[in-house]
Amino acid sequence: MHPNIVKIQENIEPLRQQIINHKVYNEISELEDLQIFMEHHIYAVWDFMSLLKALQINLTCTTLPWFPVGDAVTRQLINEIVAGEESDVDANGDIKSHFELYLDAMAQCGANVETVKNFLTSIQKGRDFDMAFELAQVPAAARDFVKSTFDTINIGKTHLQAASFTFGREDLIPNMFFSMVNDLNSTQPEKVSVFKYYLERHIEIDGDHHSHLALSMTEKLCEKDEAFWAEAEEITKIALQKRIDLWDAAYAEIVKNKVLA
Repeated sequence: MHPNIVKIQENIEPLRQQIINHKVYNEISELEDLQIFMEHHIYAVWDFMSLLKALQINLTCTTLPWFPVGDAVTRQLINEIVAGEESDVDANGDIKSHFELYLDAMAQCGANVETVKNFLTSIQKGRDFDMAFELAQVPAAARDFVKSTFDTINIGKTHLQAASFTFGREDLIPNMFFSMVNDLNSTQPEKVSVFKYYLERHIEIDGDHHSHLALSMTEKLCEKDEAFWAEAEEITKIALQKRIDLWDAAYAEIVKNKVLA
């Protein structure tokens, strides 16, 4: 592995540990807790797709007439990741993006899907993000998370988009969270089976195969430019901190909901 990849991994490890060991996971024990968590997490799932498509737009030819763009290996790496994320299969064998699969999981679980759907409808109608956030009443931390991701997208530097995608967007699912979902699924499979499938798919596809592809892509985009590597580390730290902030907000909402109940 490239020494600069190893260096970034070492330097971001404290932030990764904060996410893996976040107190939100211990707080999720009931279906209602999981619903609140999902209502925050869905925005990270959505803008992950946007970050991915930004990379595809910048690293391949998506306009007409077609010309070979950039490095062929990089094209192959991003196209393979896009195919897996945008057109995977659900538990019934139907083709779904991971975002659509997550929406199915939310609906099955009883989480509120209307907020994120209203947000996306507003964006599709041409409203700006601030207006769409306000109209849909998107949680504040989710707004900040999405804004930060789109700041990275709008910079237009592919090595930063790749670094944020590769190092900053692993969901870092700890075993205790997966065990909790398994426990809920054993008693209420009609509520949690789709989310359990999503997690398993995520670990299988994203956590292993796609992470190797993404590392290779980031390495090719940064290569021998030390300034690129330094910027890549900085953007990754921002992305990870935003994930911590999002988890903090989900935790606070879950705790507040338990007090009210």
